[in-house]
Amino acid sequence: MFCRNGTWELILALALAGVCAPKAYAQTQPLSESQDSNNSASSPDTSLSIFPHSESSRWWISGQSNLILQWHPSFPSDYSGRNSLSAAAQSATSHVLTLYTGYELADDSEVFFDLEDSTGSGIGNALGLAGYTNLDVVRTAAGVPLSHAPYLARLLFRQIIPLSSQCVPADRSWQNLATSLPKRRLEFWIGKMTVPDFFDTNGPGSDSHLQFLNWTVDNNGAYDYAANTRGYTDGAMLEYDDGRWSARFLEALMPKVANGINLDADLARSRAENFEIDYNGGFLHHRDGAIRALTYLNHADMGNYQEAIDEFLAGETATPNIIATRREGRHKYGVGANFEQNLTDRLRTFGRWGWNDGHNESFVYTEVDQTLEFGGDYRGDGWHRKNDRVGAAFSMNAISPEHREYLALGGLGFLLGDGALNYGREKIVESYYTAHLWSGLFTSFDLQHINNPGYNRDRGPVLVPALRLHVDF
Repeated sequence: MFCRNGTWELILALALAGVCAPKAYAQTQPLSESQDSNNSASSPDTSLSIFPHSESSRWWISGQSNLILQWHPSFPSDYSGRNSLSAAAQSATSHVLTLYTGYELADDSEVFFDLEDSTGSGIGNALGLAGYTNLDVVRTAAGVPLSHAPYLARLLFRQIIPLSSQCVPADRSWQNLATSLPKRRLEFWIGKMTVPDFFDTNGPGSDSHLQFLNWTVDNNGAYDYAANTRGYTDGAMLEYDDGRWSARFLEALMPKVANGINLDADLARSRAENFEIDYNGGFLHHRDGAIRALTYLNHADMGNYQEAIDEFLAGETATPNIIATRREGRHKYGVGANFEQNLTDRLRTFGRWGWNDGHNESFVYTEVDQTLEFGGDYRGDGWHRKNDRVGAAFSMNAISPEHREYLALGGLGFLLGDGALNYGREKIVESYYTAHLWSGLFTSFDLQHINNPGYNRDRGPVLVPALRLHVDF
């Protein structure tokens, strides 16, 4: 690890190599960029775990289990189609179990290997909602359920390149084995990953294990980030960190088809570029916060909404068919922003905005072309429950004019398609209470209210309660 105490010879060698000397450990910043935004000063104690984790071992082993039961009562629906959320009452249970392992190859290099097991299902089999209600649910690939066997989630190599001798403390976790890091540095990551581990992160609004559950509350719905059906991709990322500022660029693989499980390794044909810049300063003096700006460009064998509409109106297809219009070399681009801000020692607020061009088909994440979101959470110190958390958020999603016409004429996306569409923005209100029971054991109650599910005024509203049991070990 960086900045360890040792002999004078070791200190001199590290200094000559440009790596931090031990004295820099005390030179902390008002808001250290080495701290994950999920672990700001007002966060719960994220060290809570069934088993203790070493601060000095080269190895890291931990895990988590997330069990979610969701249901909804029957709701009004004038009609339904192939991809509609069922109007009849239903319930479903999902379970995700993850084993995190890491090894420190040297003071400046680490490797991570994570296994995951995802079982169960979600209400409606993850169809009929743009802002789906459970981030843990894995969709079907082209209508075929995925295997329930354990799978490789992450296999990553991390190289840290110091650019200064000053160090800042860092929280040790499944994603970082160093207890201190150079304040100014480059980081290089390569391997199998999930993009939201690095991009569009947000302290109050990114964690489906302890916070919100909805896809378009925990993530930017208009960010069609590169991933296969399970949410993972292969890629290489370069990140620059300099005190309050950081920036990162990622080149990643896209799936071969929309919502596909197999990635396309031909970079000349299919790929995704992602760029984000962060400012860890916030809006209020002496209060932690962060502002992030994001842009991305996807290249893939995409269909085009307007072409599918034109072919249908010309009588070439029985219904608009986006699959029939797929062509190599098409693009989807978008931008996004998010912020988080501590208002008091216990109260935080956050928000997101996102937009993509909406001409070519939604390919990876969900069917959202514009999104706006605001929310906040409050820590339970006031009632002597410092590791409890209550939160509430509002998210509003929209789609482009050609996207909505495609659905109105009976077209199907990989999530949506009621056979018709009386368009209205999808509006979601979500709230939760997470209670710390013991050690690494938490339970939560979550409630979501969704107006115009799948952008359809002729269906809903839908009320979705949920219970969650989470274990960190």
